[in-house]
Amino acid sequence: QVQLVESGGGSVQAGGSLRLSCAAFGYTYTNICMGWFRQAPGKEREGVAIIDSDGSTSYADSVKGRFTISQDNAKNTLYLQMNSLKSEDTAMYYCAADPYDCYAASWGPEEYNYWGQGTQVTVSS
Repeated sequence: QVQLVESGGGSVQAGGSLRLSCAAFGYTYTNICMGWFRQAPGKEREGVAIIDSDGSTSYADSVKGRFTISQDNAKNTLYLQMNSLKSEDTAMYYCAADPYDCYAASWGPEEYNYWGQGTQVTVSS
């Protein structure tokens, strides 16, 4: 059974930084696409950043240049470094995993089989 556990959320002022972590347990697939998604109240869940097994990354336009997704394969942990945070970044953040290489549809939440419980990020202006 695959389990994803996020941590690192919190409250920060605009311009500040946070680093989210997502520990993966029980994942035995060879290929994997992992992503960070977020959902603000009243809005649909949206993709923030995705990373493939080979380390290639992709970002939503709204976070390019501010957020960095990375992974530590030895620790089975996914990270999201968030800098220059804005109030519009306020949301519940989720990590997700799919046992296939990333492709164009990997920006859709429906493509992912495994989800963490979420961690809240609140940015005050």
